[in-house]
Amino acid sequence: MSGDLKFEAIKKISETNFKVRDLSKISMINSISPPSVFIGSKLKYPEINVGILSPLEKDENAWIYDDAKYWAENNFEISQVLHLRNNLLNSRFRTKVTDARLNKKFLDIIKDVAVSSKPVELEIELKNRIQFGNEKDKVLTPLGMNADFEKAKIIGNVQINRHLDKIINDDIKVSESMKILYENNFDEYSLSKILSVGVLGLKKDRRLVPTRWSITASDDIIGKQLLKKIRDYKWLEDYELFYEEFMGNQYLILMFPNIWSFELFELYFPGSSWNPSSEIKASTDFEGFEGRTKYAFNTAGGYYATRLPILKYLDSIKRQASVVVIRIETPGYWASLGVWVVRESVKKALNKKIKFGSKKELLDSAKGISKIKYQFDAENILKMSELIRNINFQKNLMEYF
Repeated sequence: MSGDLKFEAIKKISETNFKVRDLSKISMINSISPPSVFIGSKLKYPEINVGILSPLEKDENAWIYDDAKYWAENNFEISQVLHLRNNLLNSRFRTKVTDARLNKKFLDIIKDVAVSSKPVELEIELKNRIQFGNEKDKVLTPLGMNADFEKAKIIGNVQINRHLDKIINDDIKVSESMKILYENNFDEYSLSKILSVGVLGLKKDRRLVPTRWSITASDDIIGKQLLKKIRDYKWLEDYELFYEEFMGNQYLILMFPNIWSFELFELYFPGSSWNPSSEIKASTDFEGFEGRTKYAFNTAGGYYATRLPILKYLDSIKRQASVVVIRIETPGYWASLGVWVVRESVKKALNKKIKFGSKKELLDSAKGISKIKYQFDAENILKMSELIRNINFQKNLMEYF
């Protein structure tokens, strides 16, 4: 069934792309939002653009335009995701972040779309001509078109989850709100969307949050809550290695029986989406048992998107570990699709596990897989690892005493 749906959706969008359309003549849209919204960050803060995302035409399968988990589970190709996103219009208006505390008609519509548990049918009257705009971004999923809107109206009733409805009307901190929602099966995708429209937190402090910030904030907030539990778990019993490739992103994940610590290496090969040069570029970030006190500026949103599924895995097996992740961005990742690719690639890797009885076996196997499967020598990266250096130091210290 899912395969048939994927085929029909992609076929339809591909056919749409080949049609000659005069976008300058489109002034009214009757469409269905996935549901999805976008809060921009390009204006001079605290002014922002706030928009509703929807295809130009009414599509009963509108959810597929904004469902990263479905794309990953069905192994969509980069071009297929781009086709979907290029057919999305961001119908927007300008406001201030603190306007989230006010009852404004257009803002209420945006909020209703964001909190809806089902696709939302809309009528939108555009103020100006539709423009194409597909800027490259490490965190955000691409958008195809944008236009300011004059009027917008939701057709029918918006369905909202009862747990979310209660949280919106409560006066509790953002972190506590997200903890409750996460425990009631709201994932990081829906939480980042809800966080962005300013319906969470103490009512006097509520504000709109640009989408790029809300994505990383959601990954970080959920991750920190999981870490509170994980730090009290027993150590991992074995040495574990995970590996997988998705959309030209190759992953090696090494887990050591030890206290929680985490280290990410990102390698950008020549010709990959963020490296037009002829040399390999790299970045890395690290955290010890107590976690980070500052933003991971080197690997940015990818750091938190990588860490979250790993923390979920450790929580599911009730263990803690020291974890080294190597991401190799190859030329196969020729267009940046946003940080969801990182998150879903790591999830895929965590389904492919090999266990070892010693650190040496784990390291030797990681080096072997990197050479044979990924044509890359991981030895130099592993030698640079602060985490592995700490583990070796702890071992030597124990042996000394």
